[in-house]
Amino acid sequence: MKIATKVAPILAASIVLLAGCVAGGMQRGAQTHLSPTQCRDLTDIRNKAPVTHERSMSELAALEMAGYHPEWRFDPYYPADLEAAQRQVDFWYRTECPQARR
Repeated sequence: MKIATKVAPILAASIVLLAGCVAGGMQRGAQTHLSPTQCRDLTDIRNKAPVTHERSMSELAALEMAGYHPEWRFDPYYPADLEAAQRQVDFWYRTECPQARR
């Protein structure tokens, strides 16, 4: 009986957490990953505009949203994780940025 009293709160919390994940996943459909500023900065980078700190930080923020973690001291998956994040950001750029559709 003691096990049942310990499991019930965990089960309830898990159900609430799962419901939140499902609800959040449904709302994500309309959400974009890249901001207009990031779209502009990525366009400038692709068009060989002069490198600025703001453009670099914008690109880094997009890579971090795509799953790249540059703060890890030892990353056994480098450079594969960086390349995967770059592919994801490139996909977002092609699908979400109006400049890329020209």
